[in-house]
Amino acid sequence: MTETIESAAQDDDRRPPLEARRRPRVHRAWIVAAVTFVTIIGGAAFNSLPGLLIDPLHTEFGWSRGEIGLAVSIDMALYGLTAPFAAALMDRFGIRRVVAAALTMVAAGALASVWMTASWQLMIYWGLLVGLGTGSMAMAFAATVTNRWFVARRGLVTGILTAAGASGQLVFLPLCAWIVDEHGWRPASVTVALAALVVVPFVCLLMRDHPADVGLAPYGGAYVAKPAPARGAARRTLKVLFKAARTGPFWLLAGTFAICGASTNGLIRTHFVPSAHDHGMPITAAASLLAVIGIFDVIGTIFSGWLTDRFDARRLLAVYYALRGISLLFLPMLMGPDVRPPMVFFIVFYGLDWVATVPPTLALCREQYGEDSAIVFGWVLASHQVGAAVVAFLGGVARDVFGSYDVVWYASGALCAVAALMSLVIRRVRASSAAVPSG
Repeated sequence: MTETIESAAQDDDRRPPLEARRRPRVHRAWIVAAVTFVTIIGGAAFNSLPGLLIDPLHTEFGWSRGEIGLAVSIDMALYGLTAPFAAALMDRFGIRRVVAAALTMVAAGALASVWMTASWQLMIYWGLLVGLGTGSMAMAFAATVTNRWFVARRGLVTGILTAAGASGQLVFLPLCAWIVDEHGWRPASVTVALAALVVVPFVCLLMRDHPADVGLAPYGGAYVAKPAPARGAARRTLKVLFKAARTGPFWLLAGTFAICGASTNGLIRTHFVPSAHDHGMPITAAASLLAVIGIFDVIGTIFSGWLTDRFDARRLLAVYYALRGISLLFLPMLMGPDVRPPMVFFIVFYGLDWVATVPPTLALCREQYGEDSAIVFGWVLASHQVGAAVVAFLGGVARDVFGSYDVVWYASGALCAVAALMSLVIRRVRASSAAVPSG
């Protein structure tokens, strides 16, 4: 009898709390995903600014486009290098604390830039503060939320959360372009600072770090007790890097994602507007085209997440990069003072492909590296941002030296062809194979 009681007590200890056994009408995971979506939009508001402000800053302060591009490249590099540590910090201190601090840092950097008078201040405010802040809310944030709160529909949720950055671009690009055109660049900088601050209360009130915090199982999965805070965040992050770096797929994923960053954030987001302006197109019209990319980016990324749940991620990546490379090779011929049908076709086509690479890349990280996948993806994202940083800087230098961006468009198109080939040689991991274990 005593053994029976003890056995029942042990079974009861293994059961989730009562709340976990009740099925809520709307699973809390979707609420957390919605808060994450809004948070990424708020944090991404600043990303709408650099391409709009290159010409105004050049005109007002006389800074070269290379100098301004360097500040953007520092921002992008720190964005990427912060991401893997942010994933580990979320394991240690919780998602809410890390994200709230990051939003505050973005707001501080954007607001402080209003009073800058020297290019070194641009490096500090745009590069250091905003780079560290946005990096802490990078795609590793979306990966952490997806891994903790979802078992089913991970590809779809990854696509939706990835599209949040594009949604922020869709919301803020036309608004900021109008503000810059009508009132100058300083009010636009204040606007994105306020956008970051407005999101903080939503994070503090509605975000939860783990399904177990509210007694729930992850969506589509079994109840899992909340793990103890992971100490030594920096050490663990570096340890995961060194372990992953001994595998071939890591370098292929990092290389392809570096080219992804070079051909999107570094090239189009930073230099499309000034390049179109070089051909006589008004800044507001060019910014509106970039915002339209955001519309189709949302569609393409969500659809890519749906495809990733069903098809080989390697082949999807190869197709995405090949199509992107072809479109970039044609872009110099489409530039002009007016928005014509061929340019509209490019915008739609490129928008569908913009960050469609993220769901399959994250799926491959998850397949290869298991429970360390969020941190590994953070390092892969770091390569994405380093690639973006290099092209953000070199694109400005190329414009100063050659008087146009054409050479950068062609070089990026060729790099995308290389990325397509690299994607196809990433090895498969069988379902029974063990992924790289946690340190």
